[in-house]
Amino acid sequence: MPKETVSIPPAPQATADEPAVVPAEPAKRKKSRRSVPHGHVHVLATFNNTIITVTDTKGNVLTYASAGSCGFRGSKKGTAYAAQVAAEKAVTNAKQQHGLTKADVSVKGVGLGREAAIRTLINQKIQVDSVHDATKIPHGGVRPRKAKRN
Repeated sequence: MPKETVSIPPAPQATADEPAVVPAEPAKRKKSRRSVPHGHVHVLATFNNTIITVTDTKGNVLTYASAGSCGFRGSKKGTAYAAQVAAEKAVTNAKQQHGLTKADVSVKGVGLGREAAIRTLINQKIQVDSVHDATKIPHGGVRPRKAKRN
């Protein structure tokens, strides 16, 4: 069986009169920030850290910050001041990028940053519509240890 040979024409070379043809890249669209005037602020205040998450009303995260991401390390992450700085950072980003003006606040945990975070929201000119405490409470708790026998 004879082999067929296929000749491929050479690619056109750019001359001095014509510039080389470069395939155009698809134009990248600038990601538009949506306006969210009303949202939710979730505060998770543990003994070791405080995490502030700003979401829209459906629960999609807009911005977040924690005491650790704000530069606090070790036991300083659990302080009220660290929670204040984290809330300031998260709310400032939400105001600048999404135009947040009103928020419902959901607080979870027993750490020192609970009240500090809410106070910071009010100081940042965010209208707090409601505050909901979502901290879990044990009813009865776990089974106790067996009694010691001496």
